Amino acid sequence: MPAITSGKVLVSGANGYIAVWVVRTLLEEGFSVRGAVRSAEKGKHLSELFAPYGDKFELAIVPDITAPGAFDEAVQGVDAIEHTASPFHFQADDPAELLEPAIKGTVGILESARKYGKDVKRVVVTSSCAAVMNISTEPQVLSELDWNDQAVKEVEERGRAASAGAKYRTSKTLAERAAWDFVKTHKAEIGWDLSVLNPPLVLGPILHAIASPTALNTSTRMMYDAFTTPDGAAGGGCWIDVRDLALAHVRALQRAAAGGERIIIAVGAFAWQDWLDAAPAGSKYQKGTPGAGKDAVHLLRYKNEKSVRVLGMEYRSMADTAKAVVEDWEARGW
Repeated sequence: MPAITSGKVLVSGANGYIAVWVVRTLLEEGFSVRGAVRSAEKGKHLSELFAPYGDKFELAIVPDITAPGAFDEAVQGVDAIEHTASPFHFQADDPAELLEPAIKGTVGILESARKYGKDVKRVVVTSSCAAVMNISTEPQVLSELDWNDQAVKEVEERGRAASAGAKYRTSKTLAERAAWDFVKTHKAEIGWDLSVLNPPLVLGPILHAIASPTALNTSTRMMYDAFTTPDGAAGGGCWIDVRDLALAHVRALQRAAAGGERIIIAVGAFAWQDWLDAAPAGSKYQKGTPGAGKDAVHLLRYKNEKSVRVLGMEYRSMADTAKAVVEDWEARGW
């Protein structure tokens, strides 16, 4: 498909942490946006936040993304779709709590696009490095060719007894596979192509409606805990700044070559102590044990060359992200 440089874009789950930044970046790049949320109340903050863009931003109410035909009306009259709506938490008992909304929401919006999205030229789905990774005792560097069949097998074999992490990773793996399978099955019937973005832990400042740290989404709560709790600086992972991920979503529309591609959007590995060390001097948050992160052994890293080649990504530094996050918290009085 050709590059999409203007027009209206549907963003699902528009009040979510990642999605709000996607909406803002799209608007900044000159697109119009239809933000899908579960209720008018959920969209109130967005209407206020994006009021300066006038009629370039509108809301669509989709109460239940798993309901058949949930997006039938929302996909009409848009040129592209950014599907970001999917649960991310580690509290599920029954794996279906995560699998059903992730898979049904993804397949559902694609089915609506197939039936009613006559103007749609590209669909961008937010997957995750959770659909790429595997747990290993040996260091590994993974790419877009890798899939997390390990988590899927654990959930198939253990069900409710599977680890919380495996349940979440399985939801992302199966939802992404379902998206690619849908496009393959309906290739002759659709006038759009698919691009999938796979980020690791998404960190950075907040735009969505949050009243207190206890209401933070899973990834940003991890970072807040690292800065504010006695044992918070233990552990680590791989990361991406939410603002860079949002830009990648827009670039996935603007670059014709992104069509049909699975693309990892990632910076690198970290220990939480690295973030404490990168915070602005004089911040009120805990300092941990400065320098301790340099001794961390990172068992998992991701290749990001494809994102640079296809999307032209230039990633923010840890210091830049840490500064933005700390300033955001301080401005909120946390």
